[in-house]
Amino acid sequence: MAFDLRAFRTALGCFPTGVAVVTATTESAPMGITVNSFTSVSLDPPLVLWCIDRHSDRYAVFTRAKGYTISVLGTGHEDVSSRLARQGEHRLDGIALLKTQLGPPALADALAVFECEREAVHEGGDHTILIGRVLRFRRHEAGAPLVFFRGKYGALAEAR
Repeated sequence: MAFDLRAFRTALGCFPTGVAVVTATTESAPMGITVNSFTSVSLDPPLVLWCIDRHSDRYAVFTRAKGYTISVLGTGHEDVSSRLARQGEHRLDGIALLKTQLGPPALADALAVFECEREAVHEGGDHTILIGRVLRFRRHEAGAPLVFFRGKYGALAEAR
C-alpha cells in the first residue's frame, strides 16, 4: 500500500495552528511570507522556529537572511495572510507596517512581534527549518488570533 500524501496532508490539517507573517529585507524592498509552522523552541536562550518549503520562490531570501521579523496575526489579517501565502505575492505594499530595530518591518497591528537573528538552518524533508534567536519582542494585550484549521481560516474566542 502506497503512502497517501494527500490524506496525510488532510490529517495534518486537523491540528489547528496560528498564522504568522515572516518578513525579511532584500536589496530592493522588504518581503513577507505567511507561515503556520511558527513555534517556540527554548526560553533560555529565547529561540523560535518556522519552516519554509524548499520550492518557495522566497526560499533563498529567507534561508540566507541574517535576521527576520515574525508577526503573529489576528482575525483582521485574513486578507494579508492569503495574499502573502501565494507564490509571487511577497511585496508588503499597502500593508500597515512598523519599523523595527532589526530592519525587516513588522505588521503594525500584529498580536505579537518577534525580531530574530538567524540561529540555525536545518534541512527537513521538502522544507527547511529556520531557528531564530529572539532579540526583541512586543505584544498587544487584546485581540483574537487568526487560526488555520482543515484548510480554512477561523478564530478563537479571546481569552478573558
